[in-house]
Order: sequence, then C-alpha cells, then structure tokens
Amino acid sequence: MQNKLKNYGIILASGVGSRYSSDIPKQFIKIAGKTVLEHTVEIFEKSAFIDEIILVITPDYRHIAENILLKNNYKKISKLLNGGATRKDSSSIAISSIDDEEANVLIHDCARPFVTENILGECVKALEKYSAVDVAIPSADTIIKVKDSIIDSIPNRAELQRGQTPQCFKLSLIKKAHELSKGDNNFTDDCGLIVKYNLADVYVVKGSGENIKITYPEDIFMADRLFQIRSSSCPENTSLEHLKDKVIVVFGGTSGIGECIVNLGRQYGAKMYAESTRSGCDITDYDSVCSALEKVYAQNNRIDYVVNSAGILKMGKLLDRDISDIKKDIEINYIGSINTAKASIPYLQESEGAILLFASSSYTRGRALYSTYSSTKAGIVNLSQALAEELVSDRIRINVINPERTATPMRTKAFGQEPEGSLLKPEIVAEVSLKTLLSDLTGQVIDVRRK
Repeated sequence: MQNKLKNYGIILASGVGSRYSSDIPKQFIKIAGKTVLEHTVEIFEKSAFIDEIILVITPDYRHIAENILLKNNYKKISKLLNGGATRKDSSSIAISSIDDEEANVLIHDCARPFVTENILGECVKALEKYSAVDVAIPSADTIIKVKDSIIDSIPNRAELQRGQTPQCFKLSLIKKAHELSKGDNNFTDDCGLIVKYNLADVYVVKGSGENIKITYPEDIFMADRLFQIRSSSCPENTSLEHLKDKVIVVFGGTSGIGECIVNLGRQYGAKMYAESTRSGCDITDYDSVCSALEKVYAQNNRIDYVVNSAGILKMGKLLDRDISDIKKDIEINYIGSINTAKASIPYLQESEGAILLFASSSYTRGRALYSTYSSTKAGIVNLSQALAEELVSDRIRINVINPERTATPMRTKAFGQEPEGSLLKPEIVAEVSLKTLLSDLTGQVIDVRRK
C-alpha cells in the first residue's frame, strides 16, 4: 500500500509590492483587523488538506513576520525562509528546502487571501492523477494582443482563462523544472516552467472570481468588501454551548433584540446582565456606562463580552426636526456605542473578549427621512472597523450585526403594524449575535437576513 504523500503549502510573501506603492509590502497591510499575510496563512493553517506550511518572506521585513508568527502561534508553519530577488527564486528556495523524496506542493501567492478550502481540496485531489495543477477562471473580457499601441490579434476568448494560485505539483517534478531553468528568470509562475520544458500535462482546477490578487491600492477596498461579504453570516458550526459561564453585558438588554440576546444567553448558561434606562444606565453618559460595567466586574471578577443594541429610530426631514431631537439620535445611536466600546476595553483586555455593536441595512446608503439614523449606523460600521485594528494587539474582537427589518418594539413604534412574515424575528438575530461573539471574526459586518 502506497504511503500518503505529505501536502506542503508554500506561501510566497517575499514581494516588495512595487506596484502597490506603499511604505510597507502589501502582505503587511491590514484588512478587517488583520494583515493580508495573517488572512492567507490562516486559510492554510485551518485547512484539512495542508500538513505543513513553508512561509517565504522579504528579508528586510523578517522581524515583522516573526512577530506575526509569535502572536498567532501557528502550528503548521515549519519554516520561515528569506526570499530571493524574483518570484522564481523565492519559489525555488522553498522547494529546495523540502527533503522528502516525494510530496505534494501547493505554491500560493500571499496576496491572494481569498483562496477557499474547496479550491485547496480540488487541487490535492487532482494531484492524485496529475503531476502539475493550475487554478484558473474563464476570462470575462475579450483579450487583445497589442503591438505599438495597435491591435495585433484577438485570441478566441473561449480558449483563454485567467490564472490564479495555488499552483500545485509533485515535488520531484517542480524540482526538476527549477533545475532545468537555472539562469532563466523570464517566468511569472511555476506552471510556465512545466509548459516550457514540456515536462507534464498541467491540469486546470476551477478557481473563483473572489480569489483576487491584491496588486494595486484600489484592490484593498475590494478586498475589504469581500471580507464583509464572506462574513455576512457567522460560522454555522459555532455551538452556543460554549456560552456556559461567560459573563455578558448587554446595553439595551431589556427590550427588542437585546432582550432576546439576554434570554437566549441565559438558556445556555451564560451570566447575562441587561442594562438600559430601566436599570438606571444611560448609554449617552460615559460615567453611567462605566458604573454598570464596574458592578458586573465586581460580582464576577471578569467580563467576557459586551453588546450594545440600544438605539432610537425617528422619522423626519432634517430641516423640519428640532436640533435637540437630532442630537438625541446621535447621542443614543452613535455616542452610546463609543461609550460602551471605550468603557469595556479595559475589562476585555483581561479576558481577550469581544464587543458587538449594531448597524442597520440603511447604513450603506442614506435613507430619506431617516438621515441621522442612517448616518449614525454608518458611523458605527466605520468605528468598528477602525477599532478592530486598534484592538488587535489586545486580542479584543469587535464586530457589527446588520439585521434587515426586524420585528422589535422600536420598529413598531416607527412604522406601526406590518404584514406578518415580512420582518425578521429578533430571536434569529440574537442567535447570530451570540455565535458572532463566540467566533474569531473581527472588524466584520454580519448581515442577518430572513431564510
């Protein structure tokens, strides 16, 4: 019986990002609270198809990479290698470091932090039959060949695909390819070596349109949005049983979604504390919020999670509304979130806990007659994304729940009775909220929709 080959994931993070035009290489740019390098490594770290990871980095930034590895305590990274002058050199350095007689090697660009577990699985499966595997997607655009600014030819689009990574090989094959190509640096990827020297057929696994490569500054904005979309729902396999004995403070916890969070948490053994004006806590008053948290901490000697679901929804044109009424909207919906986040940080530093805030579907585009409400909810999203980066060294996570229209007393007061079944049940939002607190997500907007 043939022994199972080890699957090596080689992550190339040795580029200097000349096209990205930044003070630091793009692999160290932060998106959604983590560096691009961390996002990519975590995919391989968690993958059931990867046994060992070899990370190739830019020598001048080795200290940054080492600090990232120490902070995250990755289990699968076995080597941290200094890269070479070119991508081909870096790939060769990593391949040469493997002493196995034979193995499966998956070479991936660190700047592609959206590769999926399914793609990795399909690559490993393809290596059972083929010695070389590429990942690609069909080209949606017509490709033109240009010479001296004039179209020279227009290849058949049906025959063209856009290459991605990982590129995968039997170790012996890719070692041979690099041996044959010594001194020839006219290559942008490893599959090109296999094709040039006619060493094997290269099988193509279907990639993903989301498996983008971060190359230019504008790609960061697209990547940030993709992280939001990918995190639109919390991990389904998160068990609420892990809530047992957790200490959770919910501001706005005596009504609506907040009340449902409190009730559900108690069902699973969490120590839930509901704070609101009914309990004597005013979230627009920082000292009042601090006092509420101090009391909970005094009783438990810890606080694991803090939620702020308190909010107010009022209708009216900006011109027609009284300025004091507008200020009240801002104080409750936005300043309240700042107060709860700031006051909770010292407690959550001890427990490496999490903060959960609430947005609204109107945060993406201001809604007429609800200008202050929409804009405060947009502010909460920006606040959370910024705090995710500020708090990463404290290991405090912060996310935003973005439910669609939900059946709460606040909504009923604003809109009256609405058709049955047209609104999201607050119990569903509560379940997603608690699962998000238990997850490792940070800096994300979690969309909650009716199923």
